Amino acid sequence: MLSIFPLYFSLYSDAVKTICKTLGIFSVITLAGCSQLEIDQSNAFDNNGRDKNGLKRDTLYLKESLPPGLPYPDAIFEKGLKQQETYLARLPKKTDYHLDNTTVSVDQLKTVTQEIQHWLTNPKYFPKLEALQLAGQDQRGNVQITGYYVPIIEVRRKPDSLYRYPLYRKPPKTDANGQLPTREQIDFEGALKGQGLEIAYSKSLVDNFFLQVQGSGVVEFKNGKRELLSWGGVNGRAYRSLGKELIERGEIDKAKISAQSIRQWLKAHPDQVRELLSTNESYLFFSEGQPDPIGAANVPLTPLYSVAVDPAVIPLGSILLGELPKLDKKGNLIGHEYHLLLAQDKGGAIKGPGHIDWYQGIGKEAQIHAGQLKHFGKIWLLLPRQKEIIEKAATDTPVTSQVATNSNTSNQATLVVKK
Repeated sequence: MLSIFPLYFSLYSDAVKTICKTLGIFSVITLAGCSQLEIDQSNAFDNNGRDKNGLKRDTLYLKESLPPGLPYPDAIFEKGLKQQETYLARLPKKTDYHLDNTTVSVDQLKTVTQEIQHWLTNPKYFPKLEALQLAGQDQRGNVQITGYYVPIIEVRRKPDSLYRYPLYRKPPKTDANGQLPTREQIDFEGALKGQGLEIAYSKSLVDNFFLQVQGSGVVEFKNGKRELLSWGGVNGRAYRSLGKELIERGEIDKAKISAQSIRQWLKAHPDQVRELLSTNESYLFFSEGQPDPIGAANVPLTPLYSVAVDPAVIPLGSILLGELPKLDKKGNLIGHEYHLLLAQDKGGAIKGPGHIDWYQGIGKEAQIHAGQLKHFGKIWLLLPRQKEIIEKAATDTPVTSQVATNSNTSNQATLVVKK
């Protein structure tokens, strides 16, 4: 999957941050500028959910994390957990992930899944887990949480005067330079026309674009039949966020950027559609035949629990604890709530520790929720508790956390702090 808001730092921002750290306390003006550059400027809007007082750290995972507890999930999570087990069972047993200051093995990820499963079947059980906090976009633990969903669009098998924008399978061959065409070459210059790669035709190039942004979608034919299109590969070109592009041009205020506002802008500026869409050279292809939306882990996605991550930072198959943004009906942040998450997907826009994408489900309601999410939260990677901590805990009486973060979290297990 992909997201509208890729929020990792530019090389320029990294350079300025380095200068800021060097100058330290010698310039009040410099310090003010450095503070703002800790996050991407497109995210620096009021009430964005960022904790500005978070402890600054230089490592990917913070070793002094203090999560309040493990919120009890609803029934759909158990289905997702079984998919997690399926994915992990396919991996080589000796697989290790070297994540900056932390090394994680497949066996550890399997153990976490088993601990969670045991806890779900026996809520009085005390999971032997610890939690490591992700550094976030600003090295203070703030991770931007965006949302994605599976849209439903009308299509036809054959093109006509209205339904004339193709959805493509991935080409089997590249050019002499080992490359596939850019978005502009595919959508506006017909680079793939006549190769038999067309799956169906929609009536809107913008709908096709947002279908690609989400990474999968449901297409509905004239007779009412629906089919799922899943992620089928990409062209390998650089991803560029339309939201960020429009913010930098001064077309949409960063506090108002959303999938809906981008759509409205494109509708109001039909003469600029080609130019704007072509700024994002990345192009996603589709595959057919899956009964459910499939993520990069090649297992069905779980609504409100699956997340897309950067596997170089969070291994696929991980279970996470998230402090996630809670929004009102207008998309305004009203607080945060704790939630278990399953790392089952990835995306071209999800790079580094500062951004995850939260899967909202299928259809219109999921679209609204996904389009509103752009705020900061916090993420913890769950790992098995170290042996010496387990032995010490065995002599203590487990205490259930009293922090009620969700309406359905009556059972919570306290997590151990990793020192």
